[in-house]
Amino acid sequence: MRALLALLVAASAATAGDWPQFRGPTGDGHSPAKNSPTTWTDTENVVWKTPIHDKGWSSPVILGDQVWMTTATEEGKAMFAVCVDRATGKVIHDLKLFAPKNPPNTKSFNSFASPTPVLEPGRAYVHFGSFGTACLDAKTGKVLWKRDTGELPCDHFRNPASSPILWKNLLILTFDGFDFQYVAALDKDTGKTVWKEDRAIKYKDPKNGDFKKAYSTPSLFEIDGKPQLVSPSSEQTIAYDPATGKELWRVSHGGMNQACKPVLTDGLIVLSTGHTSGMLAVKAGRTGLLSKADIAWSHPKDGPTRPSVIADRGHLYFVTDKGIAHCVEAKTGKAKWEKRLDGAYSASPVLADGLLYFCGENGKTFVVKANPMAYEEVAVNRLPDGCRASPAVLDDGIFIRTLTHLYKIEKK
Repeated sequence: MRALLALLVAASAATAGDWPQFRGPTGDGHSPAKNSPTTWTDTENVVWKTPIHDKGWSSPVILGDQVWMTTATEEGKAMFAVCVDRATGKVIHDLKLFAPKNPPNTKSFNSFASPTPVLEPGRAYVHFGSFGTACLDAKTGKVLWKRDTGELPCDHFRNPASSPILWKNLLILTFDGFDFQYVAALDKDTGKTVWKEDRAIKYKDPKNGDFKKAYSTPSLFEIDGKPQLVSPSSEQTIAYDPATGKELWRVSHGGMNQACKPVLTDGLIVLSTGHTSGMLAVKAGRTGLLSKADIAWSHPKDGPTRPSVIADRGHLYFVTDKGIAHCVEAKTGKAKWEKRLDGAYSASPVLADGLLYFCGENGKTFVVKANPMAYEEVAVNRLPDGCRASPAVLDDGIFIRTLTHLYKIEKK
């Protein structure tokens, strides 16, 4: 069986110096950078620092000379797309796109602007869950099309976070809420729905919204020469044909609040189970309802809920929400090392030129060698305010969004 990671259309159109979607050009946290900085402060090695108004945990995405992200007022009554100049940090666009009349009153850790945009040449696609989705002309900021509040319904319960992805002519969206759970594909040129597939999961506690919602962004893989959209949800992960939405397989694993993006390595699809803190590895190439025989290994605890996993040279690197970094063997799940970092974590790590970047909610970034034999710390850096967005690591700098600012950090 040949199992290869399929690059998205946005990634194939991008150069090695771009970061056009959540988790980077290949959607798995791997950076092409060879000369990224390892040390910085709030002033040292900072090229620019731009304040970003209101509240949003979407990660910065980069194409050409533009950096895009989203933000929203804390109560969710106004939602914006923000674009800054890559070289100077100057704000190019600050576009108010949606103004829901009665957003839910959720005093949540999450924001109303947590889904990360996705870019392709000339276009920016921004998504706020059921509160609206829009396609923008990247140069002018003009709205090319939009799906307004309520057109794709979902009670997100704790606000949305699943990011959109591009595949061929489709913009793929994920909705896992209290009332509805489904995946939808829109025509990227018109915004019209091409297909919509309900999850059809029998939840253990259907009256409890916390046990039904999820935040995960799906991954696109090529398995045996055919594309698969692997989309985790609460209690189950389901794979679809991205062209039609037809279900290919599903696996029941329990858990809730799943937010980790799946990764493919060594013929295995690695998944997290969310707030049960478990992990499992599914054998790629299976079909239908998977059984225990289709699972290579599983761990009932010590997995992440929000930060996604990095796969590299037969090993998996990740940090738990509570700040414990791990390295495990990909084929077996066997632990190689673990190390307690400082603070809590929501941002997903990035791997660049053999170095792992772990950005914490307390503003600290641990730079660690991707060495399966031992934990090797290279540097610890701190910025004021914490990170809930994942960084973009490129040769011309590291782009880090804190709770208040977007930084460009560069080796001098």
